[in-house]
Amino acid sequence: MGWLFIASASVFEMLGVLGLRLYSQQKTIRNGLLYIGGLGGSFIFLYASFSYLLVSVAYSVFIGIGTAGAVLMNMIFFGESTNKYRIASLIAIIIGVTGLKALS
Repeated sequence: MGWLFIASASVFEMLGVLGLRLYSQQKTIRNGLLYIGGLGGSFIFLYASFSYLLVSVAYSVFIGIGTAGAVLMNMIFFGESTNKYRIASLIAIIIGVTGLKALS
């Protein structure tokens, strides 16, 4: 159940980052709600995961998935750079998160 909460928290974090990006470009209520709601939801689910997982593992995996997801989302939807160093860094994040999950 804890991993489901982490996955949900990560999805909400990506929605919050999307909302932040959109809100910085166009300050509308919809974009603001996406920003605040996404980040708020992510912390609610992250907090719920602490009942099932070690805080250090839950937080590290949450940050890793959220960071990788936000970078991928910005590459795909907003045309950010996709050079080989950024891709290699994303792969390193994914390997690290997978290692933490496998060893916990």
